[in-house]
Amino acid sequence: MKASFKPLLAAVVTALAAAHAHADITIGVSLPLTGPASGLGIPTRNGISLWPDTIGGEKVKLIMLDDASDTTQSAKNGRRFITEDKVDVIVGSTATPASVALADVAAEGSTVQISTSPVDLPEGRGGWTFRVAQSTPLMASAVIEHMKKQGVQTYAYLGYSDAYGETWLRSFTELANKAGLKSVATERFARADTSVTAQALKIVSAKPDAILLGASGSGSAMPHKAIVERGYKGKIYQTHGAASRDLIRIGGKDVEGSFVVAGLAVMPEALPENHPSKKLATDFVDRYEKQFGAGTRNQFAAHGYDAHLLLQAIVPQALKKAKPGTPEFRAALKEALESTKGIPITQGVVRYTQKDHFGLEDNARVMLTIDNGNWKLVN
Repeated sequence: MKASFKPLLAAVVTALAAAHAHADITIGVSLPLTGPASGLGIPTRNGISLWPDTIGGEKVKLIMLDDASDTTQSAKNGRRFITEDKVDVIVGSTATPASVALADVAAEGSTVQISTSPVDLPEGRGGWTFRVAQSTPLMASAVIEHMKKQGVQTYAYLGYSDAYGETWLRSFTELANKAGLKSVATERFARADTSVTAQALKIVSAKPDAILLGASGSGSAMPHKAIVERGYKGKIYQTHGAASRDLIRIGGKDVEGSFVVAGLAVMPEALPENHPSKKLATDFVDRYEKQFGAGTRNQFAAHGYDAHLLLQAIVPQALKKAKPGTPEFRAALKEALESTKGIPITQGVVRYTQKDHFGLEDNARVMLTIDNGNWKLVN
């Protein structure tokens, strides 16, 4: 009896040790799959669908929830991830206000959040939040540079009355003042609004040389059409939140000739061969459009895809220090991100530090124009 018990006990211990050594990496994903920002969340989800089944040699367990474009639901999702699902990483949200709410929960739970929006957080907050989206100042500076080359002296701003729109307004105003550009009008609208007639009339009557629209996804086409329909003939710029085919599809002839600052995955064909993101972005676009159709590529899908490229780089480092499912593993992931020497993703090369959780640089952006219903690189 004793002789047969020892091999059995040894087998049980070995099996338990093996199971413990290969714990799944659990990732909670919270995205706006319904509501006003669903045009951003759905392609992000599609980008995530291209992830491999394993990261760093460990099996991945994905838990995806809809935040319904709502900050309260986003925070609720985050708390569930941490208290019930015991996730190792949180990904989302692509809606900036929802991502702000998620950042607070991630910090409380000492869990890395990979934000798929360019969420701007006050100093002292967001210590666990890392972005795969380009920072607003980085993209705003590209718009300023182009405006200056085009001889723009005055501008107006029409954008969302939420965290995305206000962050763009704040960053752009600061840079524009330094560049000597003069603001002649500022108007706002809600994401759920179906008309901006009053705001458009005020903007157009101010007669700016250029108008910057701070909106995203399909919501970026409505204000664009409104100012064109009211006779505006000047230059119109859109932010990187508008860098999707929805703008072209809904805007039609009214968006022709406008300018859109964008991430690299929108048009990787235009990148030089030696760009560190050229192959990654091209491969992503090929895979994405093979599955979802020609012309479906967009910035938001690339952000969802890029989250796994970050994890592929840092998970092996974290596994040397701790096992998934533990506070030590979560802390090791944060440490690995903050000490990276450079992680190529489809949108550029990420170099996070303890003080910089955006990490992308000037080579992570392009200026595009819309020409005959398609994107065209602006030289």
